[in-house]
Amino acid sequence: MFSRKYTLIILLLVSGFKVSAQQNNIYTLQQCLDTAVKYNLQVQQSFITAETNRISYVQAKDNLYPTAVAGVSRELTTGRSLNPVTNTYFNQSVTSDNYTLQSSAVLFNGLAYQNAIKQASLAYQSGKMNYQAAKDIVTVNVITNYLQVLDQEEQLKQTKSQLLVAQQGADRGEILEKEGANKAESDVYDLRGSLEASKVNVVNAQNTLSTAMLSLFQLMNIPYNKDAQLQPLNAQDLTGDKDVTPDQVYQAGLQQLAVVKAASLMRESAEKGVKYYRGLLYPTLALSGGIGTNYSNSNLSSYGNQFQNNYGTYLQLGLNIPIFTNHLKKNALALAKINLLNYQYLEENTKVTLRQNVEQAYYNMTAAYNKYQALDKEVEAYDESFRISKIRFEAGVLTSVDYITYKDKMDAANLSLISSRYDYFIYSKILDYYQGKLTFPTN
Repeated sequence: MFSRKYTLIILLLVSGFKVSAQQNNIYTLQQCLDTAVKYNLQVQQSFITAETNRISYVQAKDNLYPTAVAGVSRELTTGRSLNPVTNTYFNQSVTSDNYTLQSSAVLFNGLAYQNAIKQASLAYQSGKMNYQAAKDIVTVNVITNYLQVLDQEEQLKQTKSQLLVAQQGADRGEILEKEGANKAESDVYDLRGSLEASKVNVVNAQNTLSTAMLSLFQLMNIPYNKDAQLQPLNAQDLTGDKDVTPDQVYQAGLQQLAVVKAASLMRESAEKGVKYYRGLLYPTLALSGGIGTNYSNSNLSSYGNQFQNNYGTYLQLGLNIPIFTNHLKKNALALAKINLLNYQYLEENTKVTLRQNVEQAYYNMTAAYNKYQALDKEVEAYDESFRISKIRFEAGVLTSVDYITYKDKMDAANLSLISSRYDYFIYSKILDYYQGKLTFPTN
């Protein structure tokens, strides 16, 4: 009784571990997306760039505040020197202390600081959009790879089903051979060869599936799990909008895509950059002031009295007019204009690339859908054709060559049907991404 009780406990624990291990090997699409975004290095680099731009924006705003500097110094002189208190020369060792507090503020510099703030703010917003764009690209790639794995899983199931049919045909051929009912002497060998070819197809499908799964794990930037399984998706919800036009998708992309917004914001930032460097060509009006005091041991007054009596202040209003600065500011403005032109081209290229990608994805989706519709009817016809040929072959009135031909046509049509269906799913999701409505429903 004691032994049976603990044996049962051990079995329950082992069973629990197996269930847990199986669950840990099942990956949902959301898990894959979260993992990829978390560990993808391009995404992390985009985040760092956005943070750098944020700090630059904070600094640009802080540049408007006055600067304040405090100073303390102690000086030891020997020999003939000037008494800092009496302003007379004497010949002895003197220790003196100086205390200063200075502040200055720029009142006007051609609105350079204000434009610098706007430039940094737009660059920061662009950085955030680029960060989002990096996550969007990873999301699309993960969904695409995820669907490719599901595609290969169905392809593998289909090849295994085809292998079963080939095995049944070969077995029937052996029976007919023993009964002397084969139409040709080579029938049994043709069927054996078809069986072996089906086995090779299963091996190839398994290898292709493993490669697709490996690509998905590499995209997530985590170690490959050979026992991993993906949770199936609801195929009905993966279908796209076939009635939408490429121009509608393109216009939606211009409004929704983070990569387009990032390019526009950087162009606007570069425009403010030109205004910033142009402002530096104007005179700078600055206000500065300070207070100070000192102490010297050559003075007979106490430290406290000297600290109070030697107190002094100053206030200064200065105008700095740039006349010639080795063309530094002039050339900086010229470079800013070139930088603006570059970002204008980048923005336009982003839009051109978007239109081209939308048109290509739309064409691919439409082609895949039309191919799927045609293959669906083709599969139906070949399934019926093979059903009839199988009956005739088993009755001994059809050669193995004809039987294998009908089977190969049915097999090829079924595999093409699976491939075209997932091609349609993939390009539908890409078009959803361009429209800013990417979804990934699960069962």
